[in-house]
Amino acid sequence: KYDCTPKTCKNDNLDPYVKRRVRLSEQKEAPPRPPFTEFRKTQNLAFVFVPISHRRKMLRSILRATAAASKHHFCNRNPSPILSFTSNYSAKTTKPPVKKGKKGKSEADAKAGDDPSASAASDNLDAALSDDKTRARRLAAEENDTSLDVGPNGRPLFTSASSLSQLTRKDAGTYFKFNMEGLNEVLPEGLPMGMVKEFEESIRSAVLVRQSFLDLRDNFRRVVDPSLLSPAGSKIRKQIVLDGPVNCGKSIALAMLVHWAREEGWLVLYVPSGRRWTHGGFFFKNPQTGLWDTPVQAEDVLRDFLKYNEIRLRQLPCQISEPIPLGEGVGVGMAKGADSMRMPDGSTLYDLIDTGIKHTHAAVGVVVRLRKELSLVKDIPVLIAIDQYNNWFTFSEYEEPVTVRSTRPIHARELAMVKAFRSMMHDDMMVGAFSHSTAVGKLRQDLPDVPLGARVNFPRYSLDEAASVFHYYLRQRLIRREAFSEEGWKKIYYLSNGNGAEMRWLAPLMR
Repeated sequence: KYDCTPKTCKNDNLDPYVKRRVRLSEQKEAPPRPPFTEFRKTQNLAFVFVPISHRRKMLRSILRATAAASKHHFCNRNPSPILSFTSNYSAKTTKPPVKKGKKGKSEADAKAGDDPSASAASDNLDAALSDDKTRARRLAAEENDTSLDVGPNGRPLFTSASSLSQLTRKDAGTYFKFNMEGLNEVLPEGLPMGMVKEFEESIRSAVLVRQSFLDLRDNFRRVVDPSLLSPAGSKIRKQIVLDGPVNCGKSIALAMLVHWAREEGWLVLYVPSGRRWTHGGFFFKNPQTGLWDTPVQAEDVLRDFLKYNEIRLRQLPCQISEPIPLGEGVGVGMAKGADSMRMPDGSTLYDLIDTGIKHTHAAVGVVVRLRKELSLVKDIPVLIAIDQYNNWFTFSEYEEPVTVRSTRPIHARELAMVKAFRSMMHDDMMVGAFSHSTAVGKLRQDLPDVPLGARVNFPRYSLDEAASVFHYYLRQRLIRREAFSEEGWKKIYYLSNGNGAEMRWLAPLMR
C-alpha cells in the first residue's frame, strides 16, 4: 500500500504506527557507534556523538581543570580559555615542579602574606592583643590608686563590705570585689557565663550590687529569721522563679544568692545549667518507675553537690530506709540479680551520695532519694537553686521510638531527675531562674508545679545603675577618658535598653 523501505520512505503521509516501525528498523540496522575513546582526536566536534555517561565524565574533568587553574593562577586577570574545541575532552592538570630547599615561612604565613585582607586581620588581632596587654599592665599599676575609684556624683565606686551578708541598701549601685580563688571554692559547680564575660572584659572580678539582688537575699533571710523587719507591702516567698528579659542579670543574681547562703552555713544544691539535665548523655526507661533515667547527669549532679558540702553532709543522717530502685548503668545495662538496694543502718547523706557515684546503676535513684532527704533536714537551712529552670517545662533532646519510621519527643517531666526536682509545691526554699538565651520559647504565666505569685520579674539596669556601670568601665579603661561624657553613656544606655551585655560591648565605641 505504501512505497516504503526500512531506510527510506517516500510518502510523508504515513500512519504514525508505520513511522514508528520505520524508525525501529533504522535503529536496528544502524552500524554500532564506536566507543568514546575513538573520537578523542576528532577535529569536527559538532558531529561527534558523546554518550551521557561520557559527557558527565567530561564535565567532571572540566571542573577539576577549572579548580586547578584557579589555584595556580589566582591573580591572573585575563586567563586563557579553559577548554578549546581542538583539545581532548579530558584534561589532566600537571603539577608544577617542586623546588627543594630550606624551609622558609610556614604555609599559613605564606597565605597570610599573599592575601592582603588576611594580613590586615592579623595586624588588627596583634594590635588588639597588644592593647589588652597594655591595658592589663596599666590596671595592675593603678590597683592601689584609690583616687580613680570614683563613681557618679563623686560617690565611692566600690563598696567597703567584705562579704555579701554585710551589704546594705546604701551599697546599692557600688561594685563588690570577689576573690577568684574564694569564688571558685564557694561555687565549684561553675560560674554563669555572664559573670565570666564580665570578669574577662573588665579585667577585674567585681559585680554590681543591685537593689533587686538585695531584695532577693533579704527575702530568704526573713524566711529563716521571721523576726527581721520587712518593708511594708513585701511578701515573704519560699519559692521564687526569676523571670525577665534576656541579659538582665538573673543568673548572676542567683549565683550571688548561692554564694551568700553558703557563707551563712546553709546547705545549698546549686544547678548552674538545668539544660544539661535534658540534653546529652544516655537515657533509659526504667521499668520500675516508668520514667526515663539519665545516669550521666545524675553522677555529675552528685559529684558537684559533694564538692562544697562534703563536711556538712557527713554530719546529716539518712532518714529514709526504703530500698533505692536500680536502673541501667552507663554502658553496662541492667544490674544482674537485683532491682533495688538498701543503705546500711547509720548511713549519712555523704554515704548515700558516694553510693550513687560508685554504682552507676543507682545514680538516678540516689538523686531522687536525695531530693526527699533534703526535705527532711531541719538542723540547717536548705536551699535548692536551679538556673535555666525554664528548660524543665519543654521537651527534652531525647526521643522514644514509636514505630520503625517514627519517634516521639520525650518531655522533660518524663525524666526521673527533673520530675523529682521541678515541683515547687512544697514547703522547702527553692529558687529557679529562667534563661532566655537557651531559646526554649515563651512559657505561659501559670506554670504547672509552680505556686501562684512565685514568678518575679527581674529588671534590667536602671538609669542610676547604668551610671555606675559606665563609671566602672571608665575605671577599667574600657572607655577612653577623653571620650567619656554623660551624654555619650546615656545614648548607649537608651540604645541598648539597659541590656548589660550590649552596654559592655558598646562602651569601647564611645566617641
